Parts: sequence; C-alpha cells; structure tokens
Amino acid sequence: MSRSPDTLNGSSDGRDDLARGRHTPATPLSFEAEMLALLPQLRRYSRSLTRSDSESEDLLQDCVEKALVHRGNWRGANLKSWAYRIMTNLHLNARRSLRRRPTVAISEADMVAIDTVPADPLQRSRLVQALDTLPPEARAVLMLVAVEGHSYQEVAQILDIPIGTVMSRLSRARHSLREKLREQNVIALRRDR
Repeated sequence: MSRSPDTLNGSSDGRDDLARGRHTPATPLSFEAEMLALLPQLRRYSRSLTRSDSESEDLLQDCVEKALVHRGNWRGANLKSWAYRIMTNLHLNARRSLRRRPTVAISEADMVAIDTVPADPLQRSRLVQALDTLPPEARAVLMLVAVEGHSYQEVAQILDIPIGTVMSRLSRARHSLREKLREQNVIALRRDR
C-alpha cells in the first residue's frame, strides 16, 4: 500500500474526510463545500433583491460562477460576506445596465405552485406588496438583517456602506413597512359622527 507524501507527514487537507462525510471542526471545509453550504442563504437573498424567481436563479448562478472563477481573490476571512458582496455588486450592475437599456419584461405567472399553503395568503400578499414599495437599498438591508440574521457590521461590509447608514436604512424600512401594513388593515365599519 503506497501512501501519498501528505499522509506520511500527517498533513491531510481534509478532503478525504469530507468525501467520506466525516467533517470535524479541526478539518477545514473546502472552498466548494463552503459555497455549497451557502446556497440556501444566497438563494433567499437573490430572491429578495430581484423579486423574481427566474431572475433570482440567474443572479444566484452568476454569483456562484463568479465566486468559483475568482476564488483566488478570496482572502480566507469570511466567505459568506464575500459571496453576498459579489451578489450585491452583480445585482447593482444589472440594474444600472437596465437603466441604460430600457426593456419590456415578459409577464410571468403570478402564482407558482408551492408545497405548503401559507396560513393567511392575504396577509402574505400584503407583506409582499409592502416589501415591494421599499427602495431597493432599504429592502436589501432589511432582508440581510431580519431574514438572514446578519449583524449591522456584516451588512455594512457586504454592502460597502457605513454602519450608521445600515442602521438608518433599517429603521426607515421597518417604519415604512409598519405604516404600509397598518394602512392595509380592515377599516372600521362605523363612521365617526
């Protein structure tokens, strides 16, 4: 049985353990494995940025492709923040490009088959409509903090903005969302006399 020089020196990079499903905290994940683990979070974030299933899948694919192609630029600090930054930049570049070249979008189906029925479809619809009224910058901050659970500092790094801007955008987004949802509540049946 021959052994590779790495195993003779006891310096395995953990690929064998990962391939066998035995990842331990001492064994670092490969770049590809870490990117794979980020896919659900990146998918949610791309959907919140684009508000379209097909566009979000395209954005996700472009983000992962760019991360894999440019993995040499990653400094090893925080892959999640780096991937979110790539996705944010790709989305902003696409929006700028669309402004320069106006296009007419093809109507997409409003209802997509889903596995579970939401508890209150009307409430979900109201929330989606209220989120759609937010400016894209405020919606991005709200989604990163409230849905993805990032800290203000992480969001500031991802979006490349000061932490104070993160907090003010988040505050305005929450206030605007609260007001929009309050406006859509059921109106009292009696008129004031």
